[in-house]
Amino acid sequence: MDRGTFRLFGLTLAVLIVVVAAVATLAGGTTSDPDAPQGDQVVGIVTSIDSGGLADVRSFTLRARDGRELVFRVGVLENGTEFPPGHLAEHQTLVTPIRVWYRTADGERIAFRLEDVEE
Repeated sequence: MDRGTFRLFGLTLAVLIVVVAAVATLAGGTTSDPDAPQGDQVVGIVTSIDSGGLADVRSFTLRARDGRELVFRVGVLENGTEFPPGHLAEHQTLVTPIRVWYRTADGERIAFRLEDVEE
């Protein structure tokens, strides 16, 4: 292999690595942060909210980035002071994404952490 071909191969490999890393990041892949919550997570847009007011959000529907419509019951939020359930209405109105950490119990998705997603 001559020097020019070797450089082209190296450049192609570097570009491929960067593209794969970017796609993994944009797809909302799992994180290796040891302080990150343990559970499943999904990013999407809030499409509906079942509540009796801002302080009484029972559940919400999220359209995930892959197009799935997922329903979440609001459990005890570990960051409820940082992201109160009533804040979901603002995200629904502004059509801004959120990240939901959840566990599944008895076939039901139970949200235990909600976060704003910076885009």
